[in-house]
Amino acid sequence: MEIKERESELVKKINPDSVPGHVAIIMDGNGRWAVEKGLPRHEGHRQGVETVRETVRNSSALGIKILTLFAFSTENWQRPVREVNYLMSLPEIYFQSELPELMRNNVQIRLIGDRTRLPRKVQKAVYDGIEATRNNSGMILNIALNYGSRTEIIMAVNRLIDEKTEGKFKGEVDEKMFSGYLYTAGIADPDLLIRTSGEKRISNFLLWQLAYSELWFTDVLWPDFSKVHLLEAVYGFQQRKRSYGKV
Repeated sequence: MEIKERESELVKKINPDSVPGHVAIIMDGNGRWAVEKGLPRHEGHRQGVETVRETVRNSSALGIKILTLFAFSTENWQRPVREVNYLMSLPEIYFQSELPELMRNNVQIRLIGDRTRLPRKVQKAVYDGIEATRNNSGMILNIALNYGSRTEIIMAVNRLIDEKTEGKFKGEVDEKMFSGYLYTAGIADPDLLIRTSGEKRISNFLLWQLAYSELWFTDVLWPDFSKVHLLEAVYGFQQRKRSYGKV
């Protein structure tokens, strides 16, 4: 079946009233995509940015309210310096080229992760994007940059201990309260997690927040992830029964 025919078929099948409100994506496979084509790894990351552009557009058009993209993990600093430097150049490139369209589409940019270790140019690019889109009321584009879930949880625990010691609150800590100390405070947990490249693991991504998310894995490498794959993931999500531990 041709791709356009498959897209049309899926669009007809998808119920617009039950599109996942929050979709998180582990964008995996850029390097492998490049190696398979005999290209340097940075070409895979460059093409991956093109896929981000299309995915943001398609997600917004589908009615997804929050899109969280795992762009750079705390473990990614262990990669070769040249590759890390290239990865650090991508946020600035993306925001410079895409900010006008993000504004037209009413998209609001947010960041999760420890921004203090990011190069100043990256911090400025992200900050400028956040400030420019702060009052937008459409889809939230939540970018996980220098993000690690275990670090996030430990950070939240330490903040709770400090505030408890200082007498800022009394009583027990419940799930709702704890969630308010995470990077994602105020944002609904993901309904759907998508991971590309055939890997089937969470990789220290949103460990707390993914407790009841539906997981969807595809062998497609991130640079080849297209609208039809997003539609397949959303349609697959709609076929599942979410009981949250109940019958």
